[in-house]
Amino acid sequence: MNKPLSLATGVLAAACAVFTSGCASTGGDDHSKHNHNHGYDGIKQLVAVVQPTGTNKCAGVVRFTEVDGIVYVYAEISGLTPNQKHAMHVHEFGDGTSADGTKAGGHYNPGQKPHGLPGTDERHAGDLGNLQADAEGKAVYRGEFKDISMTGVKSPIVGRGVIVHAKPDDGGQPVGNAGPRIGFGTIGVANPKQ
Repeated sequence: MNKPLSLATGVLAAACAVFTSGCASTGGDDHSKHNHNHGYDGIKQLVAVVQPTGTNKCAGVVRFTEVDGIVYVYAEISGLTPNQKHAMHVHEFGDGTSADGTKAGGHYNPGQKPHGLPGTDERHAGDLGNLQADAEGKAVYRGEFKDISMTGVKSPIVGRGVIVHAKPDDGGQPVGNAGPRIGFGTIGVANPKQ
């Protein structure tokens, strides 16, 4: 009876050892020498494949690239309401196991700031603003952000979720009045050879 539990405990301990070894200090208690990338060195791009929630049709790809402390976001999304704006945010969790996207949690906001649109100083790290759909319900989005990082110590987004909402983000409190979640994608590491 104890064998499966012992095996599971051993696997868990090994996984913890691998994960925490990335944070091992190289000298005394100097935390500045810790490796905070947890094995993410050399990553060139993150990607989120957005899938529709429920009976919605929202789908597409969001890509994140970091250069000199700036994260560049590029998205191509379809299945939107024609000629309408749709909010897009990074949410706390990359958990897509609920049909309505609610397991992604709230907006990613490690700094505990008020909600705001891009261009405002005080806003959630996950506030990406709005997509603008064309007459066919398709949108191309480009953004630049200095208050997040892909995998570093400054509000890292790897493993979190991207949510596309049914309505525009109007910048209002607490989360922009953007309505239901019509699309969800987990932010993962992109294959550099593709």
